[in-house]
Amino acid sequence: MSLTLWQFKFFDVTQVKLPDDESSFLAEPGNITSVASGSESVFFGSADGFVRILSQAFKVVRSFKAHDTGAITHMKQVQGTSLLVTIAEDLSNEPVLKVWALDKLEKKSGIPRCQSTLTIQNGRKQFPISAFAALEDLSQLAVGFANGAVTVVRGDLIHDRGARQRTVFESEEPITGIEFREGTTTTLYIATTGRILTLVISGRGQGQPAKSLDETGCGVGCMAVDKATRDVVVARNDAIYYYGLHGRGPPFGCEGEKKMITIFKDYVVIVSPPKTNAMPRTNPLRAFGIGASDDVFNTSTFTLLNTESKFVAHQEQISSQVKAIVSEWGDLFVLTMDGKIFRYHEKPFAQKLDILYQRNLYILAINLAQRAGLDSSQQNVILRKFGDYLYQKQDYDLAMQQYLKAIDNTEPSQVIRKFLDTQRIHNLIEYLEELHDHHKATSDHTTLLLNCYAKLKDVDKLEEFIKSPGDLKFDLDTAISMCRQGGYYDQAAYLARKHSEHELVVDILIEDSKRYAEALAYIWRLEPEVAYFNLMKYATVLLQQCPKDTTQIFIDYYTGTFRPKKDAIVIPNAPVSSGMGISIASNAVQNLAALLPLPYMNVSNVQSPPSAGEQKTTLSQAQIVETSIDEPPPEYKAPKPRTAFSAFVDHPQEFIVFLEACIKSENLREDDKVDLYTTLFEMYLHTASSKKDSERQEWENKAKKLVEGKNIPIDTSNVLLLSHLSNFRDGTILVCEQQGLHFDIFRSYTSTQDTQGAIRALRKYGPEEPALYPAALAYFTSDPEILAEAGEELHAVLKKIDDDGLMAPLQVIQTLSTNGVATMGMIKKYLATTIERERQEIATNRRTIETFRSDTEAKQMELNSLATKPVVFQATRCKICPHPLDLPVVHFLCKHSFHQRCLSTDEDVENESVECPICSQQNQTVRTIRKAQVESAERHDMFLDALRRGKDGFAVVSEWFGRGVMGIGATE
Repeated sequence: MSLTLWQFKFFDVTQVKLPDDESSFLAEPGNITSVASGSESVFFGSADGFVRILSQAFKVVRSFKAHDTGAITHMKQVQGTSLLVTIAEDLSNEPVLKVWALDKLEKKSGIPRCQSTLTIQNGRKQFPISAFAALEDLSQLAVGFANGAVTVVRGDLIHDRGARQRTVFESEEPITGIEFREGTTTTLYIATTGRILTLVISGRGQGQPAKSLDETGCGVGCMAVDKATRDVVVARNDAIYYYGLHGRGPPFGCEGEKKMITIFKDYVVIVSPPKTNAMPRTNPLRAFGIGASDDVFNTSTFTLLNTESKFVAHQEQISSQVKAIVSEWGDLFVLTMDGKIFRYHEKPFAQKLDILYQRNLYILAINLAQRAGLDSSQQNVILRKFGDYLYQKQDYDLAMQQYLKAIDNTEPSQVIRKFLDTQRIHNLIEYLEELHDHHKATSDHTTLLLNCYAKLKDVDKLEEFIKSPGDLKFDLDTAISMCRQGGYYDQAAYLARKHSEHELVVDILIEDSKRYAEALAYIWRLEPEVAYFNLMKYATVLLQQCPKDTTQIFIDYYTGTFRPKKDAIVIPNAPVSSGMGISIASNAVQNLAALLPLPYMNVSNVQSPPSAGEQKTTLSQAQIVETSIDEPPPEYKAPKPRTAFSAFVDHPQEFIVFLEACIKSENLREDDKVDLYTTLFEMYLHTASSKKDSERQEWENKAKKLVEGKNIPIDTSNVLLLSHLSNFRDGTILVCEQQGLHFDIFRSYTSTQDTQGAIRALRKYGPEEPALYPAALAYFTSDPEILAEAGEELHAVLKKIDDDGLMAPLQVIQTLSTNGVATMGMIKKYLATTIERERQEIATNRRTIETFRSDTEAKQMELNSLATKPVVFQATRCKICPHPLDLPVVHFLCKHSFHQRCLSTDEDVENESVECPICSQQNQTVRTIRKAQVESAERHDMFLDALRRGKDGFAVVSEWFGRGVMGIGATE
């Protein structure tokens, strides 16, 4: 395969200036037979068996004779050590291999110590060594001979503990190359002039015959190993071939005869043999730029080829044939047959990039940067330059691809300015999206991207952007603001919900989308504190648009029973678990779920679809339902009901429902009851004032019922004030009843000339408040119409006054004669009854007086008789014992006589205070009554109390006068 390759000058070539006194050995034809490098030195083996060690300045630092006979044809320096392996050949003898410790010198000779010496066997066949390879630890070495034999040496050559040799391969073709490949097994790659083979010499597969990889061989020196990939590289006239564990890889076409190859860094170093005039014009080396005019110089071509990136890093013609190629100190050194040494120093990477920039080879520059391990910031510089180049060529799509690759280290404004044109808006969107994916976007970038979506009206891209999974890639506030400004309210609400900006979600649903039911449904699914804040913020508009549901959420929250609603996704026809009651959600919930993810949404009862293709259809038919699992409400402190009052302005009916529910709550605090009862009473009266007839009466009855009973937590002054303002007489009456102000109730009726009301009040409160009857009498006779309306009630009042003695007849006459409304005919019966009763009372009193007078006179006469006349005692028997009286006898003025022995002792008889045993009890009663009269004469408070309670004051005075309250009894 022939390719057209880019050719560059990536290497600076200088000839090494050797010291004059040490360069003679290089100039001698045929003196240098082998060259090796390693451990900061270059080693030259000569035909006379000497080894010369040169420093970085190419000064001979040490020279010693390594072999007595033969030329040193092969050398290997073990990297990282001071060990050097030399092989000397003399066709009259078998080759000799020696291992030298360069850091250990012999005391006598001062030359390095020889660690071991080994004669390499070839079946006593005198053939030169054509190939040599060794492992880095020198545990195995392989030597190929021109007769086609390969000998493997195993052992400890470093410590000279013996080694074993075995011929592992023989062929009729001479060996042209040998290389080791280490891994799980150690494989020996063998090249002949006609084949490429592999032979496992240790590990699994050892002992098996050599396996042929390719039926085409290579020349001597045209086989090398790439230490980076451990692939074996073979150069042939048509191409460069790579061989790995699994055989030959893809070749790299490179026509031309090759004499020698080696691997240096990422390059394959190729030396082509000299050309002659006899070579045809179709010489393959023309692929490297060598024309026919160069043939006359008989020169060699030296090429550094990068097969992976497919370019020639350096190529030149060397006037002499190349003897050897080694690398050390990061440079490549070429030894020519005429004894000259050329240093090939790779240019700094920045210079190589400049060369590529000049030729606009940016892709190659990027590939080289990646292989060189440059960091991303340096690679991005190349990508930006490539993008600028493509932009100038108006290849905007490909230019944008480069800018996207370099986005991490590129100032976004530099790129954005290039694509602000409307025709390139798609490229701009692509770049802005990538900025967000790399978390490099600012709020301005988000604004610009959303404006671009809006300009293109690309809703799908907008949704894909805001619904992208993973971490937030943009400024949330900016994105929501731009979506709202552009009219993409659903997307704005989705963003706010996704990032738990609940206040924004509700604000968007209400202020922008006008989806009041969905907003309320969303609030109902928030935690109590968050729900309360949003509910209070938008209470007025929600009550206006969704009065019933909004009132219910107010009730739930203020009564302490609020619990966030939970939803589930249910697939139609899916079996529903019996442990969970599910009700079909409202349209608002369905719309809300379609708009954005609801809080507490779980997938429930979703049947597994039979295939991935049906899954999308199944889920699209899913229905959102509210679950009704009985769970205790979350704990939160219910606010004071007063805080909700302002929200219900202009919504009296909902306000009444809220107040009634709060009053029924069991968790109501005492200090809140006053507010609730007073406000509800006011709302009842306010509603009644706007109604008529039966509806008005119904609301007034509710108000009246609210303040009836005892221990109602409402201030009476508030009830009176509200009742007065609303002209609600029942409220005033009820308060007066509770306060015992019956006379005020009656007066409220009479002041409005509500005769029927006054009659009802009289009948209700009259028994407890007798003073109402005189007032009623005055009211009934104050106006003819009132009197006519009162009717027979006037006679009932007069009868009550007469029966209970509430007024003296004279007072009744004076009251009736005040207005001249009542006639004599109306009170004739009353007067007749009164006069008759008083006549009878006078007669009774006169008879009583006569009786008392006669009794008094009789008692007076009896007392006089006892005091002035003798008494005759005619009793014959003792009143205690039935025996006849005999002396001594005791006689009493009460005509009772007793034996002295039956009555008492002598001392008792002599005592004047001895009483008749028969009359003593009656006398004691009289004395007790008298004593009480004397004591009560000093108790004026009892006299006054009896005077207040008595119906007839004169009778009370007379009675107490008789008791001696005036002090008469005490005087006597």
